[in-house]
Amino acid sequence: MEWIEETKKLYLDILREELVPALGCTEPIAVAYASAVTRRTLGCFPERILAECSGNIIKNVKGVIVPMSGQMRGVEAAAVLGCVGGDPERRLEVLEGVTQEHILRTRELLDERLCEVRLLDTRAKLHIRITMTAGDRSAVTEVVHTHTGIVYQEKDGETLLSVPYDEEEAEAGLTDRSCLTVERIIQFADTVPLAQIRPILEPQIACNSAISDEGIRGKYGAAIGATILDNYGNDIKVRARARAAAGSDARMGGCVFPVVINSGSGNQGMTVSIPVIEYWKELELPEEALYRALCVSNLVAIHQKSQIGRLSAFCGAVSAAAGAGAAIAYLHGAGVEDIGATIVNTLANVAGIVCDGAKPSCAAKIASCVDAAIMGYMQTCRSRNFSPGEGIVGEDVEQTISDVSRIAREGMGVTDEEILKIMTASR
Repeated sequence: MEWIEETKKLYLDILREELVPALGCTEPIAVAYASAVTRRTLGCFPERILAECSGNIIKNVKGVIVPMSGQMRGVEAAAVLGCVGGDPERRLEVLEGVTQEHILRTRELLDERLCEVRLLDTRAKLHIRITMTAGDRSAVTEVVHTHTGIVYQEKDGETLLSVPYDEEEAEAGLTDRSCLTVERIIQFADTVPLAQIRPILEPQIACNSAISDEGIRGKYGAAIGATILDNYGNDIKVRARARAAAGSDARMGGCVFPVVINSGSGNQGMTVSIPVIEYWKELELPEEALYRALCVSNLVAIHQKSQIGRLSAFCGAVSAAAGAGAAIAYLHGAGVEDIGATIVNTLANVAGIVCDGAKPSCAAKIASCVDAAIMGYMQTCRSRNFSPGEGIVGEDVEQTISDVSRIAREGMGVTDEEILKIMTASR
C-alpha cells in the first residue's frame, strides 16, 4: 500500500494529542483540574463546592490516592485540593505545586463538608461539572470526554464558554482516529523520520521508566512489581510485566512522579511503554528501534481505545498490552501478519477483564495482560495462533479489534452499571 504523507501527519498529530504528562491517576486529576479552573473563574474562595460526576469518574476516583494529597482518596478530596492548591495552567499536572499547608487546609475543609458529590445524569462516560458559590457569586465548569476538555464555563449566571458536544461522541475535537489500521501503523513506524517522533516519545521513555524504578524501590499499594520479581526470577518475560506493574503500584499508591499517558490513562501509558523498553534493552538494539517500536505500541492501543471509549467496564490494560505485544513482535522483526496475530492472540485471551476503578489491583491486571501479550507473540512464533471463528476472533486483526470494541462499548454497558452499584453501596 502506498504511504500517504497526509496520513503520516495525522498519526503524528494523534501521538501529540494522546502522549501528554499527567501527575497521578487521570480521573482525580481531571476533577482537581475542573475545580482549579472553577476557583479561578469565581475569583474568591468558595463557601460551597458541588462536584457532579459521571459514574465512571466516581468509579475511577473512589479507590485511588489523589496525588500530592497525603494519602487522601475520593472525589471530595480531589475537588477540594484542586480548589485550595491547584494551578489550572498546569492542566494534568494541576496539583504539582501543592504544599503541606494546602493538604492541611484541605483536610479541614473536608471535615467541614465543603464539598458535596452527586452522580451526574449523563450518557458520557467522562463528564464532570463543578459548581462553586460564595454569597451571591457563582462559577461553573463542565468537562466532557477528555480529562481537560472544558465545554462550558459560567460566572455569576453569565455564560463565558459554551462548546456544543454530543454526550455519546467521545472524540469530538480530536484528530479523526478512523485513519488508524494495524497495517498503516506499521508503515508509519517503518518510515516516519526519527526527528519527528523523538520529541514526542522521549518524555514517555524518561517519565515512565522513572516511576517504574520508584515502584520497584518503594512500598506502594500491593507491590505487585516487586512481588513478581521476588518470586518469578528475572528473565525478560518476568521483567517486562514486573516493571510495568511497578509503575502502576507507584502511581496508584500516590507517587508524585508524572507519567506520560496513552488514551487518557497513565496505567495504559506505562503498559504500552515499559515492556517495550525492557525488550529493547534485552535485545540490545539501536535507539532508533525503540522509538519506532513505541510508535507501534502507542498507536495500536489508541486504535483500539478510539473504538471503545476512554472509560468503560473494559480494562484498558488489555488494549494497551496488545499494543505492547505488537511492539515486542516488531522489535523481533515480525511483519504485519505476525504482529496482527499477536494482537489477536492477546485479545482472545484477556478481553474479558473488567475495570472496577483505579486502585492497587490495576498493577496485577497490567501484569496479567502483559503476560498474555508475550504469550500471544510466542504463539505466533510457533504458528499456534487462535483462528477465525473461535469465540470472538474475527477474520483478521481489524475485525477482531472491531468485535472486541463492540463488546466493550455496547455489551458491557450493564456490567459497568452493576460495578458502579457494587462500588458505591454502603459496606
